[in-house]
Amino acid sequence: MTCRPLTLAALIGLAQIVSPAEAQDIPGYDRFDISAAHRSMPLAASVWYPAGRATYRNVIGDSAIFEGSPAYIGAAIAPGPYPVIVLSHGSGGNMDAISWLSSRLALEGAIVLAVNHPGSTSGDSSPRRSVQLTQRAADLSAALDTLLNDPHFGPFIDPGRIASVGFSLGGSTVLKLGGAAFERDSYKTYCETQPETDAGCLFLAKGGVDLGKLPDTWEQSIRDPRITATIAIDPGWTHAVTAASAGAMDQPTLFLNLGAPEPWQAADVTPNGSDLMNKMPDVTYHAISPANHFTFLAVCKPNGAAFLEEQEDDPICTDPQNTDRNAVHDEIIAQISAFLKL
Repeated sequence: MTCRPLTLAALIGLAQIVSPAEAQDIPGYDRFDISAAHRSMPLAASVWYPAGRATYRNVIGDSAIFEGSPAYIGAAIAPGPYPVIVLSHGSGGNMDAISWLSSRLALEGAIVLAVNHPGSTSGDSSPRRSVQLTQRAADLSAALDTLLNDPHFGPFIDPGRIASVGFSLGGSTVLKLGGAAFERDSYKTYCETQPETDAGCLFLAKGGVDLGKLPDTWEQSIRDPRITATIAIDPGWTHAVTAASAGAMDQPTLFLNLGAPEPWQAADVTPNGSDLMNKMPDVTYHAISPANHFTFLAVCKPNGAAFLEEQEDDPICTDPQNTDRNAVHDEIIAQISAFLKL
């Protein structure tokens, strides 16, 4: 018998022979270039969503360190409407590196829109640029503008159910997007008492950031009225949020802290930390343990920790004893899904 290689047409045909049930087990994924008036270059954005048809399959976010997540690239969206979640990555992260979160929320029935924030992404994480919270928040608003006006996705969106989710610096970003104002003098005073123990203060100090000269926009309260709920996971810089702006943030807010009863000082929103959870009118709080700040990140490959040690990089693959990173991720998804009624 003679074996002949499959033609391109045959391969495409095989890619499409997938049952509807299989398509529902893997989300769709696509990319956008976002034009934003406050940026000199287009922003890279991604969108995850319930897939109605299967296209070719790829793994998003796979790297030497992290496991990735499967997706159907450019698949047709399943009939909606769906809530939207705008997602902000942390300092040094990127939108695809947390594909585990986006893909699973899409499977829960949401459209997840994420961006790469210039100046604070993987390989491009500058302390001096990372303090530009207003620009980061504006990135999310510009991406949301694009998605709502897109002919392929806009008709499938429930405009009354748009939420924001952010981790670490992304948590600060979604709080900013929800109306938080950050007081420079307050944060400067706080960091003077926590010069080496607070990760956020230390990060800025390593970049030579003068805390007395943080951007004027830190103290401005902005709010995207389309955002109806906020989810901040181990958010940074909450010690600087003004009481007045916190009290005015009346949208439902979910805080998730990793590492109870002692989360990172920089991310602790309980009375042991910034106590931001008690300064806002409509807050749900949940702590997850055992875990640490980095447990939020994608599941690491077997040699991930050793690779990071060789590179003298942060121990982002090292969890506390008895931590199951997959189980922590399950709990995060369950908390978000319940809060947003997905």
